[in-house]
Amino acid sequence: MRKHRAGLLRLALSGLLITGVMAARSDAQAERPNIVILFADDLGYGDLTCYGHPTIRTPHLDRMAREGTRFTDFYSAAPVCTPSRAALLTGRLPLRSGMTSDTRRVLFPNSRGGLPAEEITLAEALKGAGYRTACIGKWHLGHKPEFLPTRNGFDSYFGIPYSNDMDRLPNAGGPSGSLSPKVGWFNVPLMRNETVVERPADQHTLTRRYSEEASKFIRANRRNPFLLYVPFTMPHVPLFASSEFAGKSPRGLYGDVVEELDGAVGRVLDTLRAEGLSRKTLVVFTSDNGPWLTQRLAGGSAGLLRDGKGSTWEGGMREPAIAWWPGKVRAGRVCRGVASTLDLFPACLALAGVQPPADRPIDGHDISGLLKGDERSPRNTYFFYRDTQLYAVRKGAFKAHYLTRTGYGQAPAVRHDPPLLFNLDVDPSETMDVAAAHPDVVRDIAAVTERHRAGMVAGRNQLDDIDPPAR
Repeated sequence: MRKHRAGLLRLALSGLLITGVMAARSDAQAERPNIVILFADDLGYGDLTCYGHPTIRTPHLDRMAREGTRFTDFYSAAPVCTPSRAALLTGRLPLRSGMTSDTRRVLFPNSRGGLPAEEITLAEALKGAGYRTACIGKWHLGHKPEFLPTRNGFDSYFGIPYSNDMDRLPNAGGPSGSLSPKVGWFNVPLMRNETVVERPADQHTLTRRYSEEASKFIRANRRNPFLLYVPFTMPHVPLFASSEFAGKSPRGLYGDVVEELDGAVGRVLDTLRAEGLSRKTLVVFTSDNGPWLTQRLAGGSAGLLRDGKGSTWEGGMREPAIAWWPGKVRAGRVCRGVASTLDLFPACLALAGVQPPADRPIDGHDISGLLKGDERSPRNTYFFYRDTQLYAVRKGAFKAHYLTRTGYGQAPAVRHDPPLLFNLDVDPSETMDVAAAHPDVVRDIAAVTERHRAGMVAGRNQLDDIDPPAR
C-alpha cells in the first residue's frame, strides 16, 4: 500500500495521471485500449512456425501473426531474465535501476533486493489512469513482500516469484534440463497475491492455469480498461507439459511445452474475441531473451541467429515478437523496423493518453505509430548490455561489438579494438566482419557509444545483496 500511494504521488508529480478532462469523458475512456503483454521465457527466435521452425506447431501464434504484425528486428533489453523484465516494465535500461550484476546475473531465492520502489512500472502508470491491472506468471523482480507485483501497481498476482529451476532440493535426481524432470525436485512456491498457495508448484499445470487465470481476469474486467501482463514460466527449464500436450510434438518435450504455450495464447485471444474485446485490445507476444542453448534438447533454437541466452550476439537478444489489434495493427504485415521491449512502456502510455515521467531518463521509444503501420521506426540505435557492461551497439543496419562472449561457459570476454562490425541486413548470423570496409561507420557508432556512456548513471546494485548463510 505504501508503494502504491507513493507511486500515485510520483505519477501526479511527473504528469503521468491522465488529465481531468480526459478522465471525465466517457468517449475518451472508450478509446483507451486494453493492453495484454504475453512474455515467454527463453523462447528462441527460431522456435515458432511463423519464424521458420519445421516441427514445432504454433497455429494460434501463426494466426496472430496473420491477423497482426510480425517483427523481424525486435529485441529484449537484456540476455537474461531479471534485467529484461525490469526493462519491460519501466522502459529503462536495467543498469539504471540496479537490476544487473556481473556476478549474480539474476535474482535468486537468497536475494534480498528487487525492483527499487522509486521505479515507476507500467502497471503503476496505467493504474493511476484508471486501468485494472494483473500479473499472472513468473515475476523475478524480487520475492520479498516489498518487491512483489502487488507492491508495484498490480491489483492482483498469480504465479511463481522466480525461475522454476530455483529452490532445487538436495535429493533431486537429475539436471534441470532433464527430459524427464520431476515436480518434487524443485520447491518453487506458487503465490496468489502475497500468499503461497502451493509448494512445490505443480509445474505440469502452470501454463494452463496461467491462461485460465488470464481469461477470468479478462471476463471480470470487460467493461474496464485493463493491463494484463502474463510472463509465462516456460520454456525455461525444467520443462513440464500437461497431459493434453505431453508427448505430442515431433520436437519432443521442448516442442510439447512450446505448443502448450501456443495453446495458452490461443485461449487468451479466444476470450478476447468471445467478450467482444478484440478491437479494443492491443496484444503483444514476445520473449525475455534467447534460447538456453547449453540445455541442448531441453533448450530452443535461435534459427539463423548466432548464440543464445546470456550473450549479446543476435541470438541472445533478438526475439520473436507479434502485435495484434484488429482494426488498428495492420494484418499480415512483416515489420523490419528496429524495436524493443523497452519501447512498450512509452507506447502503451501513449495509447492510454498518459504522459511518460519527466523526472528520469526513459530509454524506450514510443512505437505506437509503428504498431499501427508507420513504415519507419523512431528507433535507429540499440545498446546491447551483458550485465553491467556495454558489449555492442547497433545503428541502422550495422552492429559494432566491443566485447564478445558466449552466453554461458567459462570462456572470458574478448575485447575488440577496432570493434567487430556486421551488416545485419546482409548478415544476421554475424559471420562476416566488415569493419575494415566501413571505417566511417565504426567512427559514427563510436561517437554514439561515447554519448550514451556519458549519460548513463547506474542504480544501486540489487542483485548482489543476499541473505547471510545459515549457521
